[in-house]
Amino acid sequence: MSNHSMRIVSGMRPTGNLHLGHYFGTLKNWLKLQKDTIPFLFIADWHALTSNYNQTNYLKTYIYELVVDWLSAGINPEKCIIFQQSKVSQHAELNLLLGMITPLSWLERNPTYKEQQNELKNKEIDTFGFLGYPVLMAADILLYTPKYVPVGQDQLPHLELTREIARRFNHLYQPIFPEPEASLTSEAKCPGLDGRKMSKSYGNSIYLKDSIEEVTLKVKKMLTDSARIKKTDRGNPDLCNLFTYHKILTPKNTQQSIREGCTTASMGCIECKEIFTKNLKTFLEPIHELRNTYINKKKLVQDILDLGCKKAQKEAEKTMNSVKSAMNI
Repeated sequence: MSNHSMRIVSGMRPTGNLHLGHYFGTLKNWLKLQKDTIPFLFIADWHALTSNYNQTNYLKTYIYELVVDWLSAGINPEKCIIFQQSKVSQHAELNLLLGMITPLSWLERNPTYKEQQNELKNKEIDTFGFLGYPVLMAADILLYTPKYVPVGQDQLPHLELTREIARRFNHLYQPIFPEPEASLTSEAKCPGLDGRKMSKSYGNSIYLKDSIEEVTLKVKKMLTDSARIKKTDRGNPDLCNLFTYHKILTPKNTQQSIREGCTTASMGCIECKEIFTKNLKTFLEPIHELRNTYINKKKLVQDILDLGCKKAQKEAEKTMNSVKSAMNI
């Protein structure tokens, strides 16, 4: 683990089971990265509190289910350091110290902060924790001094703030932190069953844990081209919610056949859904098989987390010793 240029850091909030959007948006990239890098993958349970601080009853269950979803998707605990953020106290310690040097204006100009205030009007998020979560995020990353951080295009402002905080610390004290660079990841578009963004809160998701029977029923109800009322109506695959998934899971030659059948009205939506369901089953079967290895085996999952926490703590302590020395603490 001494090769910092091989490290990447990423995490997810434990807010429920993972769906196809999580897999193709994040997990697929992690699976690729674990082959050639040293991924530090953490359950961001403290970050879950920034907007759900009053909903902690199911937090422990969500943490367990999140790890099971990762392992089921193929995340290898022998290649990745899987750990729980709150079990590595150095995250809080570095967050406190970085918070001392981060100008308030940097946090107030954060575009996500303003967007979330508009989107989550039904929640009380005018809190110190919510405003300061980018500092905690910076601590999460800088604690393991990685050279690269995998991010989507929309997360670049967050990473740039992390870089600014690192730069300020290095200027005020000593050059401890490398400024992490973005490793841009392509994010597949995964709309929900109703055409909106796939989201747990919308109830429009296909989950990785869903049984084949549940998946089949969900696909049957899935929104397609809303302008195609009858089978004899010609459709437009580029406007079809379902065809987006064919682009992800269906072989190219079959995609072309579906496109032709849709635009000429020689193929109906029911047949199109049957093809997708078959491909989705093929995709989910190995995930379900792996899931059976871990589900209802809490000790096995906890052992993986405990080992990951020990490894993360060891690396985090090295960083904190350097930070404290630089700050004369």
